[in-house]
Amino acid sequence: MNRLAKRSVVFKQAYASVSSCSPSRSAILTGLPQHQNGMYGLHHDVHHFNSFDGVKSLPFILGNNGIRTGIVGKKHVGPEAVYPFDYAETEENNPTLQVGRNITFMKQLVNKFLNQNDSRPFFLYIGFHDPHRGYHSQPKYGAFAEKFGNGDPGMGLIPDWKPINYQPDDVVVPYFLPDTPAVRADIAAQYTTISRMDQGIGLFLNELKASGHMDDTLIIYTSDNGIPFQNGRTNLFDSGIAEPMLVSSPLHMQRWGQTTEVMSSLVDIVPTVLDWYGIQYPTYSIFKHRPAVKLTGKSLLPVLQQEPKTGWDVVYASHNLHEVTMYYPMRVVRTRQFKLIHNLNHKMPFPIDQDFYVSQSFQDLLNRTRAGQKTHWYKTLQDYYYRDQWELYDVVNDPGEVENLAQTYRKLFGELKDALLAWQNVTADPWICAPSAVLENSGVYKDNPQCLSMDNGL
Repeated sequence: MNRLAKRSVVFKQAYASVSSCSPSRSAILTGLPQHQNGMYGLHHDVHHFNSFDGVKSLPFILGNNGIRTGIVGKKHVGPEAVYPFDYAETEENNPTLQVGRNITFMKQLVNKFLNQNDSRPFFLYIGFHDPHRGYHSQPKYGAFAEKFGNGDPGMGLIPDWKPINYQPDDVVVPYFLPDTPAVRADIAAQYTTISRMDQGIGLFLNELKASGHMDDTLIIYTSDNGIPFQNGRTNLFDSGIAEPMLVSSPLHMQRWGQTTEVMSSLVDIVPTVLDWYGIQYPTYSIFKHRPAVKLTGKSLLPVLQQEPKTGWDVVYASHNLHEVTMYYPMRVVRTRQFKLIHNLNHKMPFPIDQDFYVSQSFQDLLNRTRAGQKTHWYKTLQDYYYRDQWELYDVVNDPGEVENLAQTYRKLFGELKDALLAWQNVTADPWICAPSAVLENSGVYKDNPQCLSMDNGL
């Protein structure tokens, strides 16, 4: 990854638009927040969420403009008609562990795509399963499937992987987690899978170079959500949406190895890729008799030329579900100093997903809480479960997002609330009136949509 960073601009303030796998990947591939593209939660199994049939995704647009498209690794979005790839090697037609964590197998799939007898420009999307948790579905391989392919008996062998094991005492515990042996052990396991992914990136860069395309290919590296710990994935705190982002362009060498402070969002990826190919975003509506879709992200390519002096100072986020049982819609606007979170379902406890629940980190927190022992965390479980409807934080002076200023900074609260509502309106958010009113936007209200109060006290 350091090798890629040396030929990239490193975005220090990049954010996901949602903190859940399928919804985030749908936003990456459509440029639309999850509430607009329809991927409200996870795609697989009983969750069964899909983007709307009328959405035009990046692979769909590129394919219609003469670009060869491919995907290797984790897909986790649907339906197929919305996300069509010419070349697809994913969990849908391969064993999940092999196609998402076996970097030798993934390297071979990348090689096959890059060396197809096809002269068209290409777009290749690679999705690692590392560093997701793996214990819930494959317990024998460890908390993060960190033992998979390490050569030990029964673990299989990934030929190109040189496993690196980390000691719990040596890891850095992020500010938003309790410093306990259980958390440290979990982080150490995740470090091992991150190193496997890191080595995989090196293999793929070698394949790109060998194919002769290192000097004519735009490379974007990022992730889909925060780490799967408390305050991380499924949360819209910074610890749940802050993401790594490296953008490497062979046409913008003047900024290689530099960092940028622009606030970027994963919905910026679609306009960036379209800008790279010189393709216009199509004019269309997702539903009949509805306004045309408008991208709210913007191309990152100008940032690769020079650091902007103005703008790039606000991002938005939107979350509805993770697993199908985890309904906890949130909307967020974040500026350089402040963040406003709207918890629409705030009277219900914040939900916990299956694979995190069985993790040693959460079980340790749960058992310590039940026993009345010190948790070594700056929150209690009750604080974590039950949240105010509106949360306003000074993220510069309160990075842990602990002191709610919503009742103190009333003017700022109103300004950020207005900005958030404006974004919800532009992105056709069906939840724009929730939880206090009902959105009426058809029939007699077609030309004058309104939020009609339910008088429910919210």
